[in-house]
Amino acid sequence: MSLTIAQVAFPFAPVGPDAVGGAEQVPAQLDAALTRLGHRSILVACEGSRASGTLLATPRRPGPIDAAARAITQAMHRENVERAVRQGADLVHMHGLDFDAYLPPPGVPVLVTLHLPPFWYPPEALHPARPETWFNPVSWSQRRACPPMERLLPPVGNGVPVEALAARVSRRGYAIAMGRICPEKNLHQALDAGTRAGVPVLLCGEVFPYTEHERYWREEIAPRLAVGPHRFLGPVGFARKRRLLSGARCLISASIAPETSSLVAMEALACGTPVVALPSGALPEIVEHGVTGFLADDVEGLAAAIRAAPRIAAEACRAAARQRFSAEVMVAGYLEVYRRLIREHPPHALSA
Repeated sequence: MSLTIAQVAFPFAPVGPDAVGGAEQVPAQLDAALTRLGHRSILVACEGSRASGTLLATPRRPGPIDAAARAITQAMHRENVERAVRQGADLVHMHGLDFDAYLPPPGVPVLVTLHLPPFWYPPEALHPARPETWFNPVSWSQRRACPPMERLLPPVGNGVPVEALAARVSRRGYAIAMGRICPEKNLHQALDAGTRAGVPVLLCGEVFPYTEHERYWREEIAPRLAVGPHRFLGPVGFARKRRLLSGARCLISASIAPETSSLVAMEALACGTPVVALPSGALPEIVEHGVTGFLADDVEGLAAAIRAAPRIAAEACRAAARQRFSAEVMVAGYLEVYRRLIREHPPHALSA
């Protein structure tokens, strides 16, 4: 049965293969896979996104993302979601933290993927009055952290394009850290760990125009870059990311957020690169200590892990990625959920 699925992304970050965050990469992968498999995909995402199916683009407002900008952008995003439903969506799949601000009216089943820790969502968002709204976590640790919820499904784990990430690149001496430049990603401690290990760190990511993120860059990241051997490369596209990950001695994940998953850790393993990480959230589900990387308790432990990373076999990392973190497994999981929800709760005319 051919499906029409609307993927609804966070309205403030572009979606595409070069996106920074998992909440943007996953809808891009699903959009591409649905189109490739003969289904119809409608992607509701901010201006500047790239779609394999139909893109309904929400304009990006210049300047800081403050309360006024959020309200205006969310209203435009909601109009695009309702437009997708009118265009025949069998199911709406939502990915944004603020999904509750642009839920469609009753009449079509909605699946919300919780890409972020449950307590980051407003409590009322996880208990919507809207019927036919289901939630899926992306890891078992995240599911255990969820409050009691009537329509909480088993996890559908994230995945990455394992085969596309395969590249034979000579190892070099640097470590790498990737992600949004924000306090909870704790990237300044990734730089500190590299300094203590005597290993330069390449930092890749983007500073979004939130006041707290910009302050974190000024106060914690920029001073360390000014005096150390480390370098900031900014956001990187897929091809460059593959090359950088493949050439690194390790990926450093110093996040102090209760990570629900880590696409960049999965990507690193697919490149044959070990991961050294703090055991935040789902990271222990991804990193097998001593086999595909090391889990550490603090900066000193991260530094020791960076020094020990060459002991990890590249093929062990690649094998784990192929067996556990492929995009094909993720897509198959979502298709199964889509079909079941549509079969049990077929879309009907929107309520007045």
